[in-house]
Amino acid sequence: MNQPTSSKNKILTWQALGLMTFSSVWGFGNIVNGYANQGLKAVVSWIIMFTIYFIPYTLMVGEMGSTFKDSQGGVSSWIRSTSSAKLAYFAGWTYWICHMPYLAQKPQSMLVALGWAIFRNGSLTKMMSPLVLQSIALILFFFFLWYASRGIRSLKHIGALAGSTKVIMSFLYILLALAAPYITEAKTFTYRLDMETLMPTFDFDYMTTLAILVFAVGGCERLSPYVNNLKDPSREYPRSMIFMTIMVCVTAILGTFAMGLMFDPQNVPKDLMMNGSYYCFAKLGEYYGVGQTFVVIFALCTLIGQASTLAVSIDAPIKILLADVDEKFVPERFRKINSRGVPVTGYQLTALLVGILIIVPALGIGDMTSLYNWLMRLNAVCMPLRYLWVFYAYMMLKKHQDRFQSDYHFVKSAALGKMAGAWCFFFTAYACFMGMFPRGVAAYSPAWTFQFTLNILTPLVLFGIGVILPYLAKKERERRAQ
Repeated sequence: MNQPTSSKNKILTWQALGLMTFSSVWGFGNIVNGYANQGLKAVVSWIIMFTIYFIPYTLMVGEMGSTFKDSQGGVSSWIRSTSSAKLAYFAGWTYWICHMPYLAQKPQSMLVALGWAIFRNGSLTKMMSPLVLQSIALILFFFFLWYASRGIRSLKHIGALAGSTKVIMSFLYILLALAAPYITEAKTFTYRLDMETLMPTFDFDYMTTLAILVFAVGGCERLSPYVNNLKDPSREYPRSMIFMTIMVCVTAILGTFAMGLMFDPQNVPKDLMMNGSYYCFAKLGEYYGVGQTFVVIFALCTLIGQASTLAVSIDAPIKILLADVDEKFVPERFRKINSRGVPVTGYQLTALLVGILIIVPALGIGDMTSLYNWLMRLNAVCMPLRYLWVFYAYMMLKKHQDRFQSDYHFVKSAALGKMAGAWCFFFTAYACFMGMFPRGVAAYSPAWTFQFTLNILTPLVLFGIGVILPYLAKKERERRAQ
């Protein structure tokens, strides 16, 4: 049972928590990925996404944070309080297992950043075959797996500084890019602000990009365990969510317009998802006559930040899963912790799954740009699946709202609340499903079939393991009883 947080630990302001959540949820890469997939049409897409999905999502999280202000476990605790321990296990499992594609891409991102820091261009990923580069990525991953297993945390603090610097540089980019046509002699791309330029065509191809947008705006619940560090959690946590939402909306829309000054929205570079952030800062350096200074600083910040994120993301999610899990759902071997506080079997399973995700795709995807784009889109399929538990928890909260007290309500009506939760639940599931269809390759070609097969099998295998573990735990108990 969680104990109430003492007054000396109530040290966060709602503005500080809002900034922490913004840094955790949003990044410059989200703007780049939106533009890479939709060009300037992403402006209207962002507006639609914020209106029908992101704003209700954050306000639901605000209500649950207010309701369960003494909870330490975030979404898993919300599920346990509103439903059952078994579903809380599956929520925790989902949170952990969906990080596997995420962990597989971090070494890729580090290699891209290293190439830009050294060569000032994206040539590193073109110098070697995808299999060689992915083998190097695998070695990098195993190094950080070992590093995390040592219980070392110093890189986390360096990464926090680098992450803060990246946020500052993202705001700096938007400001300087939008100002460039007025205060420099830079030749920027000119576009028309009309319906043809901004309005998406809501066809099948457009629907396959929804997962990227959902992936970009999700995850605000990850800092919910800090709600009880606020002085007045019930009132201040919703304020922090609203504050964060406003910042995300403003930066997404202004950032997309800024990118429209640099890249023809009708002729977006194929490798913009992989190298777009660096292209942006390279062009910014040209505009203001500082050469590649911005690129090198951004690349170094990205390299350190990605390294820190990789180490922490290996360790933290599985510990969150095991911290409050019911023993009857997880075999004893999986729960075993060594003298350094490391769940050894969990680390071994992580090594196996991420190793497969790093190497196997390189055997069937011909170039590094396509491989990077595919893994990014696979992340957009898998990561949002954990958001489904947020909306399920909210529907259960509204169903049993007479059992809970809260100073803040997204909507007071139980019926409207359940409808809002159901809408976000099914919209997320639909976006993930549509994200499984590959983009950028000829439909039904061998490459398309290979990617589509992996997009289906990966989430099925990852989440299927979570179904098997309770069965193994049951068999383990039966053997002991004999």
